[in-house]
Amino acid sequence: MGNIDLMKLFNRVVGIVFGFMLLFITLGIIIGVIRLFMYTGDLIMEKELTLQYSKIISDVLTLFILIELSRSLVEYFHTKRLRMTFIVDAAIVFVLREIMIKLFEHKVTPDELYALSALLLVLTVLRIGSVLMYQREKVLAKGGSAATDEG
Repeated sequence: MGNIDLMKLFNRVVGIVFGFMLLFITLGIIIGVIRLFMYTGDLIMEKELTLQYSKIISDVLTLFILIELSRSLVEYFHTKRLRMTFIVDAAIVFVLREIMIKLFEHKVTPDELYALSALLLVLTVLRIGSVLMYQREKVLAKGGSAATDEG
């Protein structure tokens, strides 16, 4: 009975912590969108557009990362487990963000590009594997519930 109470406490604490994380990520997304609009005003007044474009591209991609992370937290509240696909999606967007920013600023070496490309390949394989495992779990769960309904 003590183990059950500890598990309930653990699940409650994790839920509260993830709730606060989701709140702060949501606030970060809202603040990021507001800042994006402010950068648009700066873009009109600025003579040097390249710096502002780089800032806007970086901020938009950062918002995508925050959205993917918030999706993984929302999924946790529905299923009580973190889905690998959302986390890997955020990592893929992060690596793509870094590649795009470095390419845009012309500050990437071939070695860095090869390393980031290899990391992107590994993350993509991990993403495909996690989708396949998720589909397999759904099929097994559906088959298991059909067997118990018949029996």
